[in-house]
Amino acid sequence: MNRIDNIFKSSLIALFLVILGVQANAQTTDALGTYTPYSLFGLGDIDKQGTSFNRGMGGIGIGVRDNRHINYLNPASITERDTLSFMLDFGINQKNFYNTDGNVESGYNTANMQDLIFTVPIYRKSAFIVGVTPFSNIGYKFRESETRTDIISKYGNISYEKYGTGSISQLFLGAAMNVTPNLAVGAQMIYYFGALSRNSNVLFDTDFSMRDINTGWDYDMNSMGAKVGVQYFNDIAANTRLTVGATYRFATNLDGNYTRFATVEMNGTPIDTISMDAVENYKVEIPSELAFGVSVRKKDKWMFGIDYVRQNWSDSFFGETPGVDFKPETSSSIRAGFEFIPNRYDIRYYLKRATYRFGAYYDKTYINIGGNQINAAGITFGMSLPVFRWYNSLTWSVDLGQRGSLDNNLVRERYIQFNINLNLHDMWFIKRKYN
Repeated sequence: MNRIDNIFKSSLIALFLVILGVQANAQTTDALGTYTPYSLFGLGDIDKQGTSFNRGMGGIGIGVRDNRHINYLNPASITERDTLSFMLDFGINQKNFYNTDGNVESGYNTANMQDLIFTVPIYRKSAFIVGVTPFSNIGYKFRESETRTDIISKYGNISYEKYGTGSISQLFLGAAMNVTPNLAVGAQMIYYFGALSRNSNVLFDTDFSMRDINTGWDYDMNSMGAKVGVQYFNDIAANTRLTVGATYRFATNLDGNYTRFATVEMNGTPIDTISMDAVENYKVEIPSELAFGVSVRKKDKWMFGIDYVRQNWSDSFFGETPGVDFKPETSSSIRAGFEFIPNRYDIRYYLKRATYRFGAYYDKTYINIGGNQINAAGITFGMSLPVFRWYNSLTWSVDLGQRGSLDNNLVRERYIQFNINLNLHDMWFIKRKYN
């Protein structure tokens, strides 16, 4: 019991650090949770869900059941477990962006905590889960210098700066049960929370008699939401199982305080307020999401799966982006993934006991600029390395992808994301004969 208590206390501490990290991201232009010009719009860059287990296979999980890894993408999947087992998953990610805008190239690196998830059995074929993961991030920085000589001669060097920061996270509590030997249902209660900020500044770099001008908006929000899932599973051959799943995320309104402001600053300190318009209980909708998935698994050998996800964002945004023809769209995604294990019970060669994963995805994002919907595509791969005993493992994945293109004056974004998760597994309430 001491070991269980220590793990539980560590989980609470890590959860607290996640929340602190989210708040810290909103305090400086250098602490960005993402780095993409496409986070200029709406609620920012919607985070890809799933642990390294899912991400190594293109992000699939709706129709996946696994007793060695936590799959929170479908609430019903957590009933696939040893009846006395508890599992803890902790993950971080590191992402490298390489953006091309015409002839201008830029790069940026980010690192974040990806997830902290804990699941335990309740009674027979039922289970409980709690976790925290990111939902969306805003992160961009643009800076341009004045080039008109008449303005420079009068006011000195002037810089125009735009930047955005902030994150929305989701804390979820869920439960699932097998209502029949071949059918599982589950539900999650989701609490969204976070803060977003976008700023546009005019900086007088040489004439210190002039005051800098800072304009923008801040949005602090929170909301309750829910997600339900179902999975049907049955053997189609010896040691071969088919799983079909579906999930539905209910639409919810983010409720918070929205403030538009314009201030005069000196050395980064506001000295006068030009305008300050605050709206309490400002609501922005996160639309409903519908997803389907199917997988076929050969026990202890291989698994293949496909997911499809759809979400209509067309009525979900606030504010405008001057000079940009932006319109939200219906987003959709198709994902496919595969895993195999050479020999799970090999006692001689360690790497034969490892699990190897590959996948691919194609996303139509909610962002439409000038009549061009921004799409993304990528390939993924990864593996799980067994650690010590039971089902403990170290799981990593790599995502190589591209979003946007150079056509129609758009930005082409290429990225490499590394994810690593520690999967801890142990038995719950065992009375040992010997210590």
